[in-house]
Amino acid sequence: MKFNIFKSKTNKQTVAFYNIENLFDIYNDDFTRDDDYIPTSEKRWTVKRYKNKLRKIGYAISNIGRKETNSHPAIIGLAEVENEAVIKDLITSKHLKEYNYSFVHYDSQDERGIDVAFLYDSKKFEVTHSEIFTFTLTDEVGLPDYTRDILLVSGLFLDEKIHFIVNHWPSRRSGDVATEHKRITASNQVQSIINHLNTTYNNPKIVVMGDFNDDPFSNSIKQLVNNIGLFNPMDTLLSIDRGTTCHNFEWNLFDQIIITHNFFERKAKTLRFVKADIYDADFLKQYDGKYKGLPYRTYVGKSYKGGYSDHFPVYMILNKK
Repeated sequence: MKFNIFKSKTNKQTVAFYNIENLFDIYNDDFTRDDDYIPTSEKRWTVKRYKNKLRKIGYAISNIGRKETNSHPAIIGLAEVENEAVIKDLITSKHLKEYNYSFVHYDSQDERGIDVAFLYDSKKFEVTHSEIFTFTLTDEVGLPDYTRDILLVSGLFLDEKIHFIVNHWPSRRSGDVATEHKRITASNQVQSIINHLNTTYNNPKIVVMGDFNDDPFSNSIKQLVNNIGLFNPMDTLLSIDRGTTCHNFEWNLFDQIIITHNFFERKAKTLRFVKADIYDADFLKQYDGKYKGLPYRTYVGKSYKGGYSDHFPVYMILNKK
């Protein structure tokens, strides 16, 4: 089921989120575990492969929501970027360089050296404030377990104040049940950020986006939505044959965009929710073989496939009347 409420084409804008699967440069960083992504590694992460990744991800981003808006996305949250340099390379790559993209990025303490970032069309969005929130986790022996920070970006989106919270919550690598408490902790941190915004601003418009490593029905997402009173337009998009990422041939919808209910208010000259969907265009999918229809990945294990990402982007359309 797709949400499609307002049909006017007055001023439609796309807000997207995309986990772009390990956008690393080719240089070794002594402080992070990026050894797989250098030219001499088993993966042979070369300049040619890096540039191919930039070109493909740029092409994908440029087309998210284009069917509905006839334009590139105004806002894109990203997961799995290594540093500021790769973001600069991305926004100046072939398919994005004409779109006036700027970005907000902070280095996190994640052990793999991957961060979240916020891209925006500087003709449509003006940043007024940004900050990161770190939450404390511990591993099995009680040592600090560093993960991605949560990024808050506030600004004027077509002259309207909107707050964006970009996430990449801890993975399920050690099992979904064994790691659930980590995502509950992340969920609690997001709730704290929203509570602060609610006390600072009058009826703030808030967008929570990210790779949550949990589905809409998972406890971490349900408590975020229910405790704060949010609306999750991705709720009905997961099915037996559709999602944003696939593990052992089972789909998940880890990538979501969640919003405050005031995006439905019928006020003049405000951005209102129109629809939300998964951007799973055919070119982002494996086109044949055993994995036909699954995300067309850059790597599967150590094997280079030359694709895009192991996740499909998600997006929502807003309309300003």
